[in-house]
Amino acid sequence: MRRNTLNKVLLIVLIGGLVSCRAKKPVSVTVVPPAVENELSKRKSENLQLLKSKDITFKTLSVKAKANLDINGNRNNASMNIRMEKDRQIWVSITAIAGIEVARALITPDSIKVRNNIQGVYLKKLFNYIHRYTSRQVNFQWLQSILTGNTIAEFLTEDAQILDEQGAWSLKGEKETLAFKVIFDALLKTKETDINDVRTGQALKIVYNGTYLDLGGVRIPNGLKINSMAGTRKVNIDLDYTTAERNLSLEFPFSVPAKFEVLK
Repeated sequence: MRRNTLNKVLLIVLIGGLVSCRAKKPVSVTVVPPAVENELSKRKSENLQLLKSKDITFKTLSVKAKANLDINGNRNNASMNIRMEKDRQIWVSITAIAGIEVARALITPDSIKVRNNIQGVYLKKLFNYIHRYTSRQVNFQWLQSILTGNTIAEFLTEDAQILDEQGAWSLKGEKETLAFKVIFDALLKTKETDINDVRTGQALKIVYNGTYLDLGGVRIPNGLKINSMAGTRKVNIDLDYTTAERNLSLEFPFSVPAKFEVLK
């Protein structure tokens, strides 16, 4: 596998499936009908705040996970150590089954750094580098929200519809070229998020398994599945959180050996 190709695969893992190739043909897009007055929408502002209040709050978060990755039928298993400093940085270490660290990444709102330990190469790009492969609306906070099961702030607006569908709350709307639908569980935590990009023909689905790890009175999902589709290219990531700790003093070590080659 060529170096650039391997690093694109690593980037897919490290940013949780948000990266995918541009589609050759559009996927189906959710059509959002005109807003209809209902009991939930009559108190929309209050209900949006209620949904937001169910988000996990943290200064730092440390998660260990088992990951199953499937890219167009090519399957791999790995362990992931994920550390977050809210709104500032996400650090990821990927370890193979043999206990060897194959890659490390540091993601901030401004940049993405990926160190490929197997091939001795290093990639450093501005965060908007991922917009070559995904919607331009995707930002650091989106990735943070997906990994923690929190709501995506840009979706919690007065323009969105909030509905009760057979006892489950849902949120539907559009954000520029995106059409989205978010389904919530009985705890009003995010259960499923579906996002379609009209412009690029990309589809992203995140499904949480409905069980949680308790972090001192707040809950984080202990499992999620990410499915990304663009044309004939499909990426499936299954993350199983084995442990999670909140508000610890964490380190985010990231250095590059002098012998590593810097990729352009």
